[in-house]
Amino acid sequence: MSAAFDNLRQQLKRLPGLGHRSAERAALHLLVTEPAALPALVNALNEAARVLRRCSLCGNLSEAALCPVCADEKRDPARLCAVEHIPDLIAFERSGAYRGRYHVLHGKLSPVSGVGPAQLNLQPLLDRLATEPVDELILALSNDIEGEATCHYITQHLPKRETPLAVTRIGFGLPSGGSVPYADPGTLKNALESRRGYA
Repeated sequence: MSAAFDNLRQQLKRLPGLGHRSAERAALHLLVTEPAALPALVNALNEAARVLRRCSLCGNLSEAALCPVCADEKRDPARLCAVEHIPDLIAFERSGAYRGRYHVLHGKLSPVSGVGPAQLNLQPLLDRLATEPVDELILALSNDIEGEATCHYITQHLPKRETPLAVTRIGFGLPSGGSVPYADPGTLKNALESRRGYA
């Protein structure tokens, strides 16, 4: 194959879930089966790269300083749900079971992988808990060792407040080691409704 094709395949291979063969299939599909779709795809990628950024408050993707969730005044400001990644937030929104606000950590603590508190969006979360009228912090992190370590870190560094803060952890209809974005809406709804105190 040509150098241009190899370069496209290598760039596609960098995407999550695409190995060598799936990247090759995607490249061939774009170039051979759907070549007319290429300009629209390139334009969409350029537009997204140009206008999308992290929400200055929660870390979600946004075209403005605040994402649509943070800008929505109908959201319950008393409940704040901490999630690992943006796909987790999207999954909860799709479930329709939650009407509070979010905070995206962009990962979880993993010393083995070199991910410490400084690499995550943790301090802004603690700052929000100190300044916003949050009554309940919902920890919606994966049911694994790294998720548990991250929950523990957060609870050990909670700011001192005049008003009490309830810290809960979502219940897990998810399997041990399961991930939020792959759960169906019903499972997520049950997990939210069966959340328990966490301290």
